[in-house]
Amino acid sequence: MELDLTGPLRDNAYAILSGLVTPRPIALVTTLDEQGRVNAAPFSFFNVLGDSPPIVGFCPGDRAPGVPKDTALNIRVTQEFVVNLVDEALAEAMNQCAASLPPGEDETRHAGLTTLPSSAVKPPRLAEAPASLECRNIGIFEIGENRLVIGEVLRVHVRDGILDPKTWLVSPANYHPIGRMQAPNGYCRTRDQFELQRPR
Repeated sequence: MELDLTGPLRDNAYAILSGLVTPRPIALVTTLDEQGRVNAAPFSFFNVLGDSPPIVGFCPGDRAPGVPKDTALNIRVTQEFVVNLVDEALAEAMNQCAASLPPGEDETRHAGLTTLPSSAVKPPRLAEAPASLECRNIGIFEIGENRLVIGEVLRVHVRDGILDPKTWLVSPANYHPIGRMQAPNGYCRTRDQFELQRPR
């Protein structure tokens, strides 16, 4: 099967790619608007992109055609955001943050989440997140109807027991992130892992 995404299937690209490129990590992004109100929204078009400097990227779509979501609008104004990673315990609250609430309404209250002050940026982080990445916006790139936000990670907050402070390796027994699978409702757990020794 060969699919030409430049032709009639162009409008099906989301379903095709979001189903095939899985699992994807989930960024539960917290931002502040001009009035200082908190916004929290999940994005699965997200990943770490590099380490020197440490950068992450995610793609917030539009609320409606030509109308950016609150997250993108807030980052344009404040130039700051926090990526809160999502584990099994945070999954249901993350899903509640995806609800279409009116602009300015706090998704963290709607989902029963607790905010904590960040160290290097103004948007808060989430107490329930296994890890939070405080980010400064590097750039927002418009590519067709896509919007790519790239941020430099300034601070990382990690729940005790997840990282070994001697090796900085993650403990699989203490960290259970979830991944995004087939749209609209597919997710996966990451407890079933295996190792492959990299060839020399």
